Amino acid sequence: MDLIGQFPLFYFPDYGSAWMMGITGTIHILASHTSVGAAMLFAFLAYKAYKENRADLYPYMKKYGMFLLIFSYVIGSITGPGIWYTATAASPRGISALIHNFVWVWATEWVFFVYEVIGVFVLVYFIDKIDRKTHLKLTYTFALASVGTLALIIGIISFMMWPGTTAYYATGSASDAFFGLNTFPHMFLRIGFMIMLSGVIGLVISSAMKKENEELSIELSKKMGYVSILGGFITLFFFMWYMGTLPDNAHAVFNVTKDGVIQNRIILTLVFMVYFLVAVFKPKIINPAISSTMIVVILLAGLWPGEKLRESMRKPYVAGQYIYSNQIISRDVEGKGIKSELPIIAQKGLLKVNPFIPDNLRTISAENKLQVGELLTKMSCSNCHSLELTGVYRPLKDRLKGVDKEGVKSILYAIGSGAIPYMPKLQLPDDEYDAIAEYIASLKY
Repeated sequence: MDLIGQFPLFYFPDYGSAWMMGITGTIHILASHTSVGAAMLFAFLAYKAYKENRADLYPYMKKYGMFLLIFSYVIGSITGPGIWYTATAASPRGISALIHNFVWVWATEWVFFVYEVIGVFVLVYFIDKIDRKTHLKLTYTFALASVGTLALIIGIISFMMWPGTTAYYATGSASDAFFGLNTFPHMFLRIGFMIMLSGVIGLVISSAMKKENEELSIELSKKMGYVSILGGFITLFFFMWYMGTLPDNAHAVFNVTKDGVIQNRIILTLVFMVYFLVAVFKPKIINPAISSTMIVVILLAGLWPGEKLRESMRKPYVAGQYIYSNQIISRDVEGKGIKSELPIIAQKGLLKVNPFIPDNLRTISAENKLQVGELLTKMSCSNCHSLELTGVYRPLKDRLKGVDKEGVKSILYAIGSGAIPYMPKLQLPDDEYDAIAEYIASLKY
């Protein structure tokens, strides 16, 4: 029997397995982006404090650092392994592809990260115990380490969208995988957002200092407003560049033009700008309640939709445009000795080649047809879609409402022929299509 290297199915009802990774990742990104942006802000404030002999800035930096320790390095350290766990469960072949392509890149990133963790403790707890010139040098190295972690991770994340060049499939080279078309616009887009976020967090700290030193609080709130405005414009500029480097299937996901997506981002950025301008021109209005609320607003209105956009634009792939979101390898990668599994699946069917199919379900019968259809649907669709009537993310009920069995089959044939570019081009034997269609029709969407 010919078997493919599949893993056991991880199925999360109502939400879909991939969205567990997305939710964990969004929380982690909020924490990690805060840390990188804050590292750059620390370097700026330390330079200003040293050059202008502003001893009053050091207490602010210490409070910011304490917030950073708790918010970024505690929450980030918890959700980071959470991403590894959920990614390994939901997309084992995807995470395997990243590890096999970038193992030394990741190892280097961890060195930078260890330096970051040590560095933030030193910067916070030794701020009053070492001379200011040494402290300034430490803030510079801390910022460089933070930006270094970002640069290394961005190359990996960009590869998940696509390598950006066909050379990778022939060579399998890590450099061909890392330096894609959208790596650098993606990196500077993230840097802009990190700068903006550092200002947003800074407003929380500065607004809480009014009782201690109102004059300093107002000065720093204005500075944080300017920092956020700068970050917002950098984000918007590189977002437009980034959109121009994406593959065609990325835009086909939404059936919208590049201009439509960019327009939505422009509107969102301008809305945030109103808050930042208030911080610049009316800093007394900003208080801890407002500034803390804005963190939540940016998370829900800015970061979460942005991450959903990026995750969705990869479809039908999960990594490198050769592994489908349902974990099937869809093209040859000669440099890695990887072969497409689509021909053998089209010939023999998933039931015959997946090693984790129960023996009693490998052959379809009248008695087990619905059970087989449910299993095939979960294997083929559940990484992107929720199947239940109570489904939350990309529920099939919204796409197949009122469609009968024959209608479902016609959609499956269209997907298998590649007529829908953002769906996996998965051709199955007719009896497997029939079992899937009968199961979906039985759900009575």
